[in-house]
Amino acid sequence: MTESLTRRGLAELFGTFWLVFGGCGSAIFAAKQIADTDGTSFNVGIGYLGVALAFGLTVLTMVYAVGHISGGHFNPAVTIGAVAAGRLPAKDLIPYWIAQVAGGLLAGLALWVIAGGRSGFEAEGNMAANGFGDHSPAGYSLVAVLIAEILLTAFFLLVILGSTDKRAPAGFAGVSIGLALTLIHLISIPISNTSVNPARSTGVAFFNGAGAPGQLWLFWLAPLVGGLIGGVIYVLFFTDEKLKLDT
Repeated sequence: MTESLTRRGLAELFGTFWLVFGGCGSAIFAAKQIADTDGTSFNVGIGYLGVALAFGLTVLTMVYAVGHISGGHFNPAVTIGAVAAGRLPAKDLIPYWIAQVAGGLLAGLALWVIAGGRSGFEAEGNMAANGFGDHSPAGYSLVAVLIAEILLTAFFLLVILGSTDKRAPAGFAGVSIGLALTLIHLISIPISNTSVNPARSTGVAFFNGAGAPGQLWLFWLAPLVGGLIGGVIYVLFFTDEKLKLDT
């Protein structure tokens, strides 16, 4: 039975909420934690590896929870790639985007409220926002971030489309997609704090401030371009279907 657009939209909203809340939440709350034992301080936080795993786990769990309802995109770049590959009607693109951005913003709001419950917390610059230049974790330039985000998103789409192809082994898509997102974060957290997802970037940018809203355009442009490239490449080289937009 085909699910209604409303139900699919709700699945995308909840899935994107979980991705942003779990992934960005791990960066905000758990990436750096200092313990003090007998006057000796040491870091017990999860670091880059833990944050990367958190993002991968959010996608893995929600693909199995609601992926059978909406396709488990949770990301405007994945949706545009799915449209380019003929996996989703073009008329559903904007409703999916609205649901995904709404889920991301609700997660950002929840994170902002919870983080504000700790004395001394300042949201500005501390909400796991994406950035380039002075706002990149390791100071990478606009061009470097643009290339990385396009390239990583394109490969993410190849993994997603291949894993969900009817010829692929059944039941393992969530695992490969979740691990791919983990790998993407391991590569690019130092570069851009890793977006590959405009809804993830939008969800925290306005709560973060500190230049993030002004740089948000890049974290829409690059992932959407990468998503289109990945969708087109998969159809051109790895299927027998003709490239089309199914309306």
